[in-house]
Amino acid sequence: MFRIFLIVAGLCSLMAQAADRMNFIIVLADDLGINDLGVYGRAEHRTPNLDRLAGEGIRFNTAYCAQPICSPSRAALLTGKSPARLHLTTFLPGRGDNSAQRLLHPKIRQELPLEEKTLAEYLREAGYATACVGKWHLGGKGFEPQDQGFTFVHTGQADTKPSGEEGGKGEHDLTQQAVKFLEANRQQPFLLYVAHNNPHVPLAARKELIAKNQKAFNPVYAAMVETLDEQTGVLLKAVDRLGLAKNTVVILASDNGGLHVRVGANTPATRNDPFRGGKGYLYEGGLRVPLLVRWPGMSQPGRVEETPVVLGDLMPTLLEAAGGAIPAGLDYASLLPLLRDPAQFAKRPLFWHFPHYTNQGGRPGGAVRVGDWKMIENYEDGRLELYNLASDRGETNNLAFTQSGRVAEMRGQLEAYRRATGAQENTINPDYSPALGHQVYELKDTSLPVAAASFKEAANSLADWRKAMDAKPANGGDLGFIRLHAREAKPHGEKLQYELPPHKDTLGYWVNPADYATWEFEVKYPGTYTVQVLQGCGKGSGGATVELSAGDARVSFTVQETGNFQHFVPREIGTLALGAGKQTLTLRALKKPGAAVMDLREINLLRATP
Repeated sequence: MFRIFLIVAGLCSLMAQAADRMNFIIVLADDLGINDLGVYGRAEHRTPNLDRLAGEGIRFNTAYCAQPICSPSRAALLTGKSPARLHLTTFLPGRGDNSAQRLLHPKIRQELPLEEKTLAEYLREAGYATACVGKWHLGGKGFEPQDQGFTFVHTGQADTKPSGEEGGKGEHDLTQQAVKFLEANRQQPFLLYVAHNNPHVPLAARKELIAKNQKAFNPVYAAMVETLDEQTGVLLKAVDRLGLAKNTVVILASDNGGLHVRVGANTPATRNDPFRGGKGYLYEGGLRVPLLVRWPGMSQPGRVEETPVVLGDLMPTLLEAAGGAIPAGLDYASLLPLLRDPAQFAKRPLFWHFPHYTNQGGRPGGAVRVGDWKMIENYEDGRLELYNLASDRGETNNLAFTQSGRVAEMRGQLEAYRRATGAQENTINPDYSPALGHQVYELKDTSLPVAAASFKEAANSLADWRKAMDAKPANGGDLGFIRLHAREAKPHGEKLQYELPPHKDTLGYWVNPADYATWEFEVKYPGTYTVQVLQGCGKGSGGATVELSAGDARVSFTVQETGNFQHFVPREIGTLALGAGKQTLTLRALKKPGAAVMDLREINLLRATP
């Protein structure tokens, strides 16, 4: 009898512990934009269930994805580690290299590495039931959800024929399976990860819903958002019916920003204005995502939180809430202090490393946000952009020149982050065609919002751009790209030297005009090359005359003052004729009126003619 008593007492104790522990439901939409819900201001979209969820919890106005594209964003959410550290920085398998792209993509991991421990693995060890319902997109056989800590897995279908029983993205089936999981596991703590394929392309929804949303910017997309809202409402009703609402955290988020350009039928899907860019871009339209959190006992109903957060923060947040210790080596922070008292949440810089070209027109770059300031570094030419998001959330006024000291400091922070995470870098594409690159990436800036009343009008304005993006690049007759970095130079003389990163990473300390530098390199394609320099120069030191020479070819330029020696600006200075084979490029100062000649980070040579 005593043994039976102990067993019963133990079971009661475990049941009590389970009742006290929070359950977690994460509903992740696929490409849902920051402005796509009614509660975020989109009056033309019908989202009563999600609006009610926001009213019962917290709406984050400045929530970011860890990467403006699907796979790396999902990996960061589940591991609490940055895509840069995971070496998983774009969608799987990624966009291929071609001659319209100045840089080559790094060779990324094609799966979420098994050595990375996920939130599901930690919670399963703590006695949680774990379920992954819907899209995975983090690896195939051997790297599937069941290999990463999820005990119940149902992937469903990404695309379905809309009917009375189903939407266009398998939303009904996924919701039914999620509800079944809740019913089977309501007596124990659980993690339910519902990753919808909605509203990713190809766009599809029930005909009656499309007709109902005819006045929307994109009726098909609006119908899909309504379907997502409807099915999330079904899930929330199941939480209430099963008596789980009081100890279940419900989170709604999106993996990246909304699709604002033409990619297939019925697109652009949405508009992100006043934010710039969208999916595949480091501007706010690509990085900002909706984030709603209903946390019983923690979230004051209707609270609006402006503090910048990242979806990668969810992993340490939920793990800590479950009573687990936060592992060392994470790149993101628990939000429990923020939920309890925003004043106690430590401010931190936020970083992104995105060395990829995207199907949406985005190009390789990195970004850092510090307070209200955001800096973007363009990896193709080193160009820097600086915006004050408090006064310019549309990122239209580049303050890099007027805030040269700030932009130099933030660029150093971004470089330090890349080195700390072991971020993979781009390499140059020796078969780059400047003419093709110009045609595809420079004729139209697709990061800017399109002034259009409907998606059809916007699609027409993007037709030529889409054709160029989708075309298989042909040899433009001008293949050839050479990059000479400061770290590869051989300094000669008294003071000139390569100054170490992160804040430097430059050829500097050029106070003696007699000093010079040389580079040895190979020319694959002979011809005339356009010369671009990435130079910085502090106040009062501009005006030096500098010459570049290779054999009998030479070109000179006047150094431009940039406000700070570490504020680098790309400049096109002329041309050099280069023959095939080994070459030596020499950099000399012809005149130095200021304290120093300049700082130089790199020289780019782009073949202009055969």
